[in-house]
Amino acid sequence: MRISTKSRYGTRAALDIAIHAHTGPVTLNDISARQGISKKYLEQIIHRLLKAGLLLSVRGPRGGYLLGKTPDRIRLGEIIRALDGPVTPVRCVDDPSLCDRTPHCVTRHVWSEIKQSVESVIDRITLADLKRRQCGPDGLVAQSRKKRRTPVHSKPSR
Repeated sequence: MRISTKSRYGTRAALDIAIHAHTGPVTLNDISARQGISKKYLEQIIHRLLKAGLLLSVRGPRGGYLLGKTPDRIRLGEIIRALDGPVTPVRCVDDPSLCDRTPHCVTRHVWSEIKQSVESVIDRITLADLKRRQCGPDGLVAQSRKKRRTPVHSKPSR
């Protein structure tokens, strides 16, 4: 089972909004630039997140996007389902009528356990959790720092 690019980018966009919302609505241009996601693709993702009530749109010159709920109330699973639909390794887990083997299929039980395990993880993690992981305890976005190269022992010059 794979998490789609749409879900990965949607999570990044929602997290970007959560991190930068203290300055007001976050623009599509800013999200696109910071996350390296094309505006056209981002528009499709944002539309679905708006439709699911996970984001709000603010119109006007200072417009942009805000979270539809507080970050601690938006679960990763909600974002994934809004963008990709149900999380399931095989379709018969959600719709047993798709397969005539369902009544005696041993593997369907395994697929169902996999679904439950994945849902348990993605429904436990919130945007607030991801924001804490990204920003650290001070709430500021961690900047990547290049490690300084320490010279290997060299002979003293004479």
